[in-house]
Amino acid sequence: MGDAMVLGAVLAAGAGTRYGSPKILAHQGDWLRFAVGALLDGGCDEAVVAMGAAVVEPPPGAGVLLVRKWASGLSATVRAVLERALATADCAGVVLHVVDTPDVGGRAVRRVLSESRRAPSALVRAVYDDRPGHPVYLGRDHLPGVLATVHGDTGAGAYLAARGRDVVTVECGDLATGRDIDTPLSRW
Repeated sequence: MGDAMVLGAVLAAGAGTRYGSPKILAHQGDWLRFAVGALLDGGCDEAVVAMGAAVVEPPPGAGVLLVRKWASGLSATVRAVLERALATADCAGVVLHVVDTPDVGGRAVRRVLSESRRAPSALVRAVYDDRPGHPVYLGRDHLPGVLATVHGDTGAGAYLAARGRDVVTVECGDLATGRDIDTPLSRW
């Protein structure tokens, strides 16, 4: 796959019930802009924003991936992204990022993508002081397997846990906390 591309996806379709509103809207859209910027600055060839509970104009350089069944849980969002990647013939893999980790920037994405070598067989996950987080690279070879395991509010985590030693971890704790923000009063 010499000319293979990597799709970067911001998972932002949820209602943000603990947060009080869809996180795609957080801080007047700053979190969304940061997440898209991280994917593009980190080396993804294309970026999409998976949205559903709230639909907004995507930041420059990103497309929209409308998740119609977003209310059924995180799995609907992950499923939509992976199906999009599988429908793109030259897509070697996907970088999954989340909208609610605003301190994770392009350098973390670049580390994960570099470790993946854009290989269809790779599984790479950022960790923060050994705590699993995002971004996550899923090589194309793994997408059908991930699709078979996602359900309800479960994303790719179960698949990654089952693959254990096959998952390469990349420490990014020197770059960010990697913590997702679940309440509007959390500091970032």
